[in-house]
Amino acid sequence: MSLQQRWNAWFIRGVDHDAVLRHITEDSGWSGRYAFLIVISAAISLLGLLMPSVAVLIGAMLLSPLMMPIIGLGFGIATVDPREMRRSATALVAGSVIAVALSVLFVSLSPIQTITSEIAGRTRPTLFDLLVALLSAVAGAYALIRGRGGTVVGVAIAIALMPPLVVVGFGIATLNWTVFAGALLLFLTNAITIALTAAMVARVYGFGSHLSPQHTGWQLVLFIVAVGLLSLPLGSALRQIAFESVARRQVRETISERFANPSRLSQLEIDYSTDPIRIRAVVLTPTLDAKADAILAADLRKRLARPIDVHVDQVRVSPDGGSVEAAQIAQASRATGPTDSERQQHAVADLALIAGVDQAAVTIDSVNQRLSATAAPLPGLPLAGYRALETRAARATAKWSVTLAPPANAPLPAVAVVEGVVDGGMLDTAAWASDRLKRPLLVDGGTFAQRRAVADGIASRGGAARTGVPGGRLRLRWDEPAVIARTD
Repeated sequence: MSLQQRWNAWFIRGVDHDAVLRHITEDSGWSGRYAFLIVISAAISLLGLLMPSVAVLIGAMLLSPLMMPIIGLGFGIATVDPREMRRSATALVAGSVIAVALSVLFVSLSPIQTITSEIAGRTRPTLFDLLVALLSAVAGAYALIRGRGGTVVGVAIAIALMPPLVVVGFGIATLNWTVFAGALLLFLTNAITIALTAAMVARVYGFGSHLSPQHTGWQLVLFIVAVGLLSLPLGSALRQIAFESVARRQVRETISERFANPSRLSQLEIDYSTDPIRIRAVVLTPTLDAKADAILAADLRKRLARPIDVHVDQVRVSPDGGSVEAAQIAQASRATGPTDSERQQHAVADLALIAGVDQAAVTIDSVNQRLSATAAPLPGLPLAGYRALETRAARATAKWSVTLAPPANAPLPAVAVVEGVVDGGMLDTAAWASDRLKRPLLVDGGTFAQRRAVADGIASRGGAARTGVPGGRLRLRWDEPAVIARTD
């Protein structure tokens, strides 16, 4: 007895092909029940993604209304049944459109539009996702053919068709095309792989036995080509994730080697999307290392073979081990805070620290996400230094708009004129100070034309200034607060 005959006798002969096809036909098309399950599954998935809650997402996966249309499409391909393929594809497309549309609507109305860990986890599919879909489809098709419907529930949880669709809607609603494209690729990977793998399993179990070898050939070619095309972006994504994993370990090792005990790496952020790769770290150390950034950048460029932009914020602490650990705990507490309230507190604390004032002195505009404060006087620090502090505060308080005014008694910059041209940097600093303090400036000295040029330069940069008294060199002074700022 040949291998083909043994397979037919042991496996195919026990399959009721007509009953299996009737069951698939009943559940793979459009119906009111199917539409209802789509709506419920999409709503539960969205809640699970936004909360985020794995338990809620599993509840949505158990419904799995999209599974049967995809399986039906696969069996339609296996038997070359245009009517079944059309019915299943119509139900699949209609259900997908409804799920995406509902997601867009609900996300647009929701006050929460944050990319949670569950949403982010469905935006970077890899080859592993394709393998999961392939193996799950084998299990699902086998379960249907052998009448073990309970197995399909586990397959639905493994593949999770609805959550990626809902994330597609989330990406559209928030205009985040990275999220949209990643989730769409994951859904297409699952849907196409399930359909074509189900078709291959169905052929193995004798469905479409009436077809010619040519039909079998193009079905096999279709499967290979589709899986091959999907493997290209998924393989690239897997390589990138593998690189990021290795790179993060090497970055940690490199920084730890540069800052020996009792120093501690407290915080590490790596942005792989930029060129060069952007690395920001916080190190708690008893000894500051002025050359650390340059040396680390050179070392990491050799290790990673990529352009690197690295900056390490060194927080000086006591060499006492307990002090280092306490500072690390405090830094970690500031770095982790998923709620908006905690993020606000962290931003206020950072701005207050940089400005040298109490947190109570920071003005908070939660609606527009703005923070403002007046810096404490630092002897000898010019206005340009206070402006640099504002820039540093803006970097430290991401997602918040920061306004840091200089002290009222901060010395004004000297007016520098080189070969008849007024220093633009001085004008920028003076205009910034005028805008932050809401005070106009007077330009004294020089000729009228020079005074007018300086005043116009400050005004064009957002400040307020007017010409003052003649005599002596060009210089700036604060106008009286009651005077309306204008340019003569």
